[in-house]
Amino acid sequence: MRSKTQTAWLRSEGVLVPLLAMAILLFTFGSIAEEVVEGEPLAFDRPILLAMRMPGNPAIPVGPAWLPDAARDITSLGSVMVLGLILLSAVGYLLLNRRRAAAWWVIGAVAGGLLLNNLLKFAVGRSRPEIIEPAVKVFSSSFPSGHASLSAIAYLTLGVLLARTQTSLPIRIYIISLAVLVTILVGISRIYLGVHYPSDVLAGWCIGAAWAIACWAAAGWYQRRGGFEPPIPR
Repeated sequence: MRSKTQTAWLRSEGVLVPLLAMAILLFTFGSIAEEVVEGEPLAFDRPILLAMRMPGNPAIPVGPAWLPDAARDITSLGSVMVLGLILLSAVGYLLLNRRRAAAWWVIGAVAGGLLLNNLLKFAVGRSRPEIIEPAVKVFSSSFPSGHASLSAIAYLTLGVLLARTQTSLPIRIYIISLAVLVTILVGISRIYLGVHYPSDVLAGWCIGAAWAIACWAAAGWYQRRGGFEPPIPR
């Protein structure tokens, strides 16, 4: 009886589905992290990395000559600098609309995710891929991918925030789909450029999405209690 009551309460609070999604994402992340910490190679890492390089010459990415430059442009969408500019722009917009609580929520979500990612990198300390020649130089630890996790946190958080301002379901779906697409492209670009193992990126997506979902659930709970300012009348 108590279990059914708790389930009904979670469903009424709108946190049952987010909790289940977080559990799946965190389980996947934990499974990958366990293998990485033990030094075990993940079966899909090497084949995927080599599939993105010219046969017999792992220093050259596959595809037309313009593709590596395009990948560098895409990967910059997950950099701290670009995400910082996007974050400042979003916060400025919210403050101008007198949505201070929402602005602080966005700052807390992204800053907290950045701190979490850095702690995980420090704790695991995985080296960058050595089986291929990277197309760009990086010096931090490899696991999890910061670009993958931070893009998931930032774009999904802002995507949900923007989608909640729309009443049209197709527009909401379009906004969320665009946020997911950008997150996926950033992660793939890190593998293509040879600076991350696929497992780094998958783990980054998992922990970033789990953090974003946790922030959404907390924001929904807070909003139902009047924590966020109502929309400004027009």
